[in-house]
Amino acid sequence: MTDTERTTEVPRKQPFELGTGPGRVLVWFYGVFTVAAASRSVVQMILDFDRAPLAYVLSAVAAVVYGFITYSLVRGGEKARRAALVCCAAELVGVLVVGTWTMVEPSAFPDATVWSDFGTGYLLIPVILPVTGMIWLRRAKRA
Repeated sequence: MTDTERTTEVPRKQPFELGTGPGRVLVWFYGVFTVAAASRSVVQMILDFDRAPLAYVLSAVAAVVYGFITYSLVRGGEKARRAALVCCAAELVGVLVVGTWTMVEPSAFPDATVWSDFGTGYLLIPVILPVTGMIWLRRAKRA
């Protein structure tokens, strides 16, 4: 290789790791919420499904969304970043819709979901987490 060839080479950028730095905290929270929402929904569906099927199914949906975001953050790469960003946006919409619905018509939910009352049963983490995730994922695009 000549000196000219060495100087014209464009250095490759290392792919941004989504699960590093603050992303590691997001992976931890999403992992914990995956387990919490999945366990809660499975137990509730087995023991009392006919009591509040909508609430229990929504908790299961939340678990799937959390699990996919966890997987995407750990996997990394641009495709995973975009998929996680879409899922975080969907999660935020879900939290806002279900949170509003539980406030407006509490009788529709005889038992709480992970997203009920905007996640007050979980210290509002369900409404804070997708916003934080979207900020991190947007920052990851610029890196």
